[in-house]
Amino acid sequence: MSTYSTHDTAPHQQSSPAKKLSVFSKLLYGSGDGGRASFNTLRQIFYAIFLTDIVGIDPRLASIAALVSIIWDAINDPIVGSLSDNVRTRWGRRRPFLLIFAIPFALAFVLLWWAPPWHSQFALVAHVTLAYMVSDTIQTLITVPYLALTPEIAKDYDERTSLTSFRMFFNLVASLLTAVLAPELIDHFVASGMSVQQSYLGVAAIFGGAAVLPFLLIFAFLKEKEIPPTIPPEQTTFKRTLLELWQNRPFRYATGIYVLNWIAFDVVALMVPFYLLYWISKGDLLAKFSLFGANISLESIVLGAIFIVAILTLPLWNWLAIKFSKTKAYIIGAAIWAVLQLLVFLLVPEQKGFMVLLAALIGITTSNAHIIPEAVFPDVIDWGELKTSTRREGMYYGAIHFMRKLASAAAVFLSLQVLGWFGYQTPPEDTLVFTQPSSALLAIRIMTGPFITLLLLGAIGFALRYPITRSRQARIQNSLRRRKIIS
Repeated sequence: MSTYSTHDTAPHQQSSPAKKLSVFSKLLYGSGDGGRASFNTLRQIFYAIFLTDIVGIDPRLASIAALVSIIWDAINDPIVGSLSDNVRTRWGRRRPFLLIFAIPFALAFVLLWWAPPWHSQFALVAHVTLAYMVSDTIQTLITVPYLALTPEIAKDYDERTSLTSFRMFFNLVASLLTAVLAPELIDHFVASGMSVQQSYLGVAAIFGGAAVLPFLLIFAFLKEKEIPPTIPPEQTTFKRTLLELWQNRPFRYATGIYVLNWIAFDVVALMVPFYLLYWISKGDLLAKFSLFGANISLESIVLGAIFIVAILTLPLWNWLAIKFSKTKAYIIGAAIWAVLQLLVFLLVPEQKGFMVLLAALIGITTSNAHIIPEAVFPDVIDWGELKTSTRREGMYYGAIHFMRKLASAAAVFLSLQVLGWFGYQTPPEDTLVFTQPSSALLAIRIMTGPFITLLLLGAIGFALRYPITRSRQARIQNSLRRRKIIS
């Protein structure tokens, strides 16, 4: 294979046009990310504080449960990826997973939010760990095959960005609804006489149940690329898989972007409830924000501002990626986000208005963080096919999620350990105002601010060295087409 220059000398050079997806197909496929987003938003934003303040687990023990569970989830990602690569059915390789596991996906999600009435910290940690492992295993059986459909149904550089934008529209809308409605629904359920624990279960049932239908519709109406029946399933060893991944140079850089970007998002999501409650609201569990005469939960307002602006600015990042390149668009967004997180660190208590303003500005960069790393990754798979003559979407998506989740597990573990080391205290039951020690407040601010900036600077470094440009991707596609014609 010839070596191509990494400079994009012809930014709009295209190969022969691939068949475009219809808007209906993009909407249908994108809707599947709504269910995944509800699952992840509830877990990312509310699960840590649920474990510490509702279940009553010490944050250092909660971090161990999260670490063990996420490591297990990371391990099963490449297993599921390889499995979906090798499945052969009349419905394709990926879609049968969506049919079989859609309902178990919702049921296992509800299991996460049951707090057993035990007093033993060991028993509580064991339960949380097991529930997390079961839920994440079933989520993987949905997520990896679903994501592996992206490079199969969208073939060119810009079409993949467009498809990812549709997917992220549903992702951000679902995240918005979940982040805004969950605190309000919990308050409503508690006011109607339900316990806080029952309220969490009710919210999980609502959003988990809503996730089922899109996956069933994708199975029914969206067709994936046919795999010739004469090609037997590919048998690969773990060593061979690692070697193939390492030899794919774009994969290494795309992984750096993807992993650091999503660790930053995961840690922000984990720390936001702690930051808003104990720093901005000074420990007032019933703190509200007045908006047009209505008193609304501060969490709902802040998270709503982030996701509403993110949804509105999705076309901006899609346009910038097409006008310049995916990586240039990402660098712009990540740099702005890094600066904004430093400003979050500088806020003082009761600056609720400034917090909402910063949240809206962060929303502009949130859509960038959702679109570009996801849109970059399918091009890596084409490079791998060109090098090996074998196409393994499942293996690549399994591997990227394996590495992301290992890194995320370490970040979540570190975040919760830091809270414990710096003296975070679980508030007594039924306490409406509780103040954390100054050392714990400092830890919360650092993990919400400067730590995120460092992660984003690392992602920018990988983006600067990512080698696949638009013109290079067009040449890769042309080479793959010529190879198929010759064969």
